[in-house]
Amino acid sequence: MAESQSSAEVIFGKPVQDLVLDSEKLPKSYIYKEGGAGFRDALPPSGSEDIPVVDFDQLTSEKELAKLQHALNSWGCFQAINHGMTSSFLDKVREVSKQFFELPKEEKEKYAREPNSIEGYGNDVILSENQKLDWTDRVYLQVQPEDKRKHKVWPQKPCDFRTTLLEYTERIRLLNEVILKAMAKSLNLEEDCFLKENGERAEMFVRLNYYPPCPMPDHVLGLKPHADGTAITFLLQDKEVEGLQVLKDNLWFKFPIISDALVINVGDQIEIMSNGMFHSPVHRVVTNAEKERLTIATFCIPDPEKEIKPLDKLVNESRPILYRPVKHYTEIYFQYYQQGKRPIEASKI
Repeated sequence: MAESQSSAEVIFGKPVQDLVLDSEKLPKSYIYKEGGAGFRDALPPSGSEDIPVVDFDQLTSEKELAKLQHALNSWGCFQAINHGMTSSFLDKVREVSKQFFELPKEEKEKYAREPNSIEGYGNDVILSENQKLDWTDRVYLQVQPEDKRKHKVWPQKPCDFRTTLLEYTERIRLLNEVILKAMAKSLNLEEDCFLKENGERAEMFVRLNYYPPCPMPDHVLGLKPHADGTAITFLLQDKEVEGLQVLKDNLWFKFPIISDALVINVGDQIEIMSNGMFHSPVHRVVTNAEKERLTIATFCIPDPEKEIKPLDKLVNESRPILYRPVKHYTEIYFQYYQQGKRPIEASKI
């Protein structure tokens, strides 16, 4: 997932944690004047509009597979329960992430990303003067394939950071296989068809997101509206502080916190593979005036050398092919993201 920008063009922003200390001089690049209180006026899910919950223990049943298919067709996302990770383990994952962001600035900057890379500690890459920036600091690391790990930007503090993160992402890797097989079965396809399309050199990245309290929560976003360029994205939410919102039918809905659940959504590359049967949802993160928020996102991405296109069995007279084949999708993704655009639009026929 490399930025296709030369080092001369890349500008690094000041850590958001530093901006909190001088909130009277909040840069204009963070402020959406048109936003107003509307950022936090998203609807709570209710009645027929509940964000689906899928039980991994029941995922072999036709009823749960039908629920999964409906969730990914209508919402593009769901909350996963009974996924096999205990509360105590998830708390440990959150704790090592929190401990890193609490380290002195000098220690964190030992793992700062390099100009030609998105990996390491940092925040938005600034590509233009008019770009709106996200109110978040982050640590972004490639986990798979193992030979692509850049260990020099993997934090050594806290001392159990690496072992905890590797155990967590290995659990996610196994869950990713489970969900890809279940998605195929829900469409009456061969169980391993999506797995094969992801390729033997499929990639996995993890991003730790730290959202400090924001002095202007009505005008600043933690993450700008976007859909993911992944196949599947897994999110471990903050244990107490909400912030994630998803767009459905041109309305923003709050994503509630369910204890120990994982938020799972499909990305653009599964939307393309499924010929639009599954929907890559637009989502955003709002900020909070009083409370910090910390989440862990894991991005499962097809082998960049694989050509991604709709599966043959999902193309027919009643559902013609909707997307052109794409390759190296994530190389252009970040440029589109920073411009507030969706790269999948370029793939649509």
